[in-house]
Amino acid sequence: MEAVGSDFPLWLRAQHLINFILIGMLIRSGIEMLASLPRLWWRNDCAPGREWLKFTRRKLPAEEGVYTSLMDERSVHPTLALPGRENIGLGRHWHGASVMLWVLNGVVYAVLLFATGLWRRIIPTSWDVFGEAWDSLLIYLSFDVPDISHFSPYDSLQMLGYTFVIFILAPFMMLSGIAMSPAVRSRFPWFVKAFGGHQGARSLHFIGLVVFSGFIVMHVTLVFLVHRDHNVVNMVFGGGEVTAARAAQAVVIMIATIVAVVVFWIALSYWSLADRARAQRVTERFTEIGRAIFLNRLRPIGNKKRALTDKDISEFHWTNGLPPTAEESKPWTEARENGWEGLTITLRDDINDVEKTVTIGDLKSLPKHSYVATHTCMQGWSATSRWTGARLIDLMDLLGPRPDGARYLLVESYGLAQKMYDNRPREPFYAAIDLDSTAEEETIMAYERNGHPLEDHLGAPARLRVESNHGYKHVKWVSRIMWIHDYADYGDGRGGTREDSALQAFNGRI
Repeated sequence: MEAVGSDFPLWLRAQHLINFILIGMLIRSGIEMLASLPRLWWRNDCAPGREWLKFTRRKLPAEEGVYTSLMDERSVHPTLALPGRENIGLGRHWHGASVMLWVLNGVVYAVLLFATGLWRRIIPTSWDVFGEAWDSLLIYLSFDVPDISHFSPYDSLQMLGYTFVIFILAPFMMLSGIAMSPAVRSRFPWFVKAFGGHQGARSLHFIGLVVFSGFIVMHVTLVFLVHRDHNVVNMVFGGGEVTAARAAQAVVIMIATIVAVVVFWIALSYWSLADRARAQRVTERFTEIGRAIFLNRLRPIGNKKRALTDKDISEFHWTNGLPPTAEESKPWTEARENGWEGLTITLRDDINDVEKTVTIGDLKSLPKHSYVATHTCMQGWSATSRWTGARLIDLMDLLGPRPDGARYLLVESYGLAQKMYDNRPREPFYAAIDLDSTAEEETIMAYERNGHPLEDHLGAPARLRVESNHGYKHVKWVSRIMWIHDYADYGDGRGGTREDSALQAFNGRI
C-alpha cells in the first residue's frame, strides 16, 4: 500500500484530544442515564424478569402499578457519572450537549481527512489489507510486536479498526441514539421498528458503547505497548526524530494532559451539582439548538402510520407516579368509588379569567380518535398500547376560540409530584405544551387503553397523550387545562413538574 507520509498535523492532534474529552463526557453522562433505569430489554413492554442485562439486585414486582420507575433509580458517584447522584435530567442535557459537539468535531474531521488526502491512511484501498491484518493479528496473539516497517503510519489491522470505528460504529451510535427520540418515532415509526423498537435501539446503543469502550482501552494500551516512543512522539509533536529525550517529554505531556482531562470531567459533575438549576439553564439552552435544527420540524404522521398495529401491544406497562390518595386528592378518590360520577375537568383561559367545567361524559361525547403508539419515559422504559380519546384541541374548543396571546397549554393533575426540587411539600403535577404539539393529531385526552377504560395507575379517568414527546409531558389524572401566555409564570417557571423537580428540558421531543 502507498504511504501518505507520517506527519500528524496540528488539526488532527487537536481533534484527537477534543474527541477524547467528548467521548469521556458521553460515556459518563450515559452512565447517569443508565443508572436511572439500570435494566436493558429487547422487548418493548419491559416486563419484569425479561431483562437481558441489569445493574441492580432489586426485583421487580409482577403486578402493574405498584412500583414506579423512580423507585428503580440508582445513585452513582460524581467521579464516575456526569453529574451523578440521581440527576437524570442533567445527565440527559450533558449527553445531548456532548453529542452535538462530538458530531460537529467528527464532521470537521471527516472533511479535513478527505480534503488533505489523509483518508488513505485509514481507509483501505486494496483487498490485500485483510491478509496483512490477519498476519498482524497473529503476531499480536503470539504476544509479539509487528516490526515498525508495518506502520505507514498505521498497520493494516489498525486501518480496519479505525475504518470500522469512524465510519461504521460512530454512525451506528448516532442512528441508534436518535431512534430513541419520540419525535423521530412519531414521524418515522418504521425507522425505530428497524432497530427492534425503543428497547432494541436502547440495547444496541449500549452494546455500541461497550464496543467503543473496548476499542478505547485497546487503543490506549497498544499506544504504550507497541513502539511506544514512536507513537507518543507522533501524537504529541506530530512527528520528527524519535529520540529517548523527545519520547520521555512526550510521555510526560501526554500523562499530564490525561490527568487534566479527567479533572475536567469530574469538575463538570461538581459544577453541575453545586447549582443544578444553573447547570440546567446552560445545558438546556445549548441543546435546544440541536432540537430546533433537527427535531422540532418533525410532525407526526398520525393515521398514516402503519408500522405499529395491535399485534405490537405490550403485555406490561410501567408507571411513574402512583394514583392520588385521599389525603392528596379527596375529589379524585371519592369519584373513583362512584364510577367517576361527578368528577370534572376545568377548561380555563387564564389570560382572560374565563373557565368552564366538563365531565368525563362530555369528553367521551367528542369525536373519538384511536391509534397504537409506544410510550417512552425519559428514564428509558417503554410500552406500546392502543390509546383512545378525544383530540385535545377539540376538548379546548368547548371553552371557545383560543384567546389572543395564548402560547401554551398548561395541563394539571389531581395527583401530586413525586418529589419537589427543594423538598418542599409536594404540589399538583403539571406540564405545559407548545401550540404545535397541542394541534398534533396524536395529542389527545385519552380515556381508554387497549379497548378498556383507562387503569387507575395509568391516569384514569382521563390522561394527556402527546406522542411526539416523552412521557413526562403526558399528565395523568387530569384536573385542569389552561391557555396561558408564558409557562415561566407557573410553578418554578421551567414548564412542568419534571422540568422543575428533575430539571428535564421543556422540549420533550428527545
